Amino acid sequence: MKSIFKTLLMVFFFVAGKTYAQDFVYQPKNPAFGGNPYNYSWLMSSAQAQNDIKETSTTDPYSRYSTDPLKDFSESLNRQILSQLSRQIVSKQFGEDALSAGTYVLGDYQIEVGDQTKGINITIMDNKTGSQTTVSVPYF
Repeated sequence: MKSIFKTLLMVFFFVAGKTYAQDFVYQPKNPAFGGNPYNYSWLMSSAQAQNDIKETSTTDPYSRYSTDPLKDFSESLNRQILSQLSRQIVSKQFGEDALSAGTYVLGDYQIEVGDQTKGINITIMDNKTGSQTTVSVPYF
């Protein structure tokens, strides 16, 4: 048993004496972080090969916005009407001004206001798309 241990110990020292160590130095690949500048073309071509998004050919950065003044006016008017309606609802609940019950047709919207015992029910219907929203505001 002692001879096996001595033999293993000698083999360990023999192998350990012959091993060499070196310093590990990190070298980044990307030239933006200190890597080799010749890697730039390889990295760029690899990124372009993986890119699935195609660039639009237009040079106008605002082309996604509407350029039709009548459409812009209509959208602005609809936003103002809905904003005014929301202000009236809040003032009815918390102020002196009253929002009277009835049906209103404003632009593309048909607004039905119903006064009930529990609160106000407001149904807003978009005549253009047919979508409908109902808002119930309880009394406090």
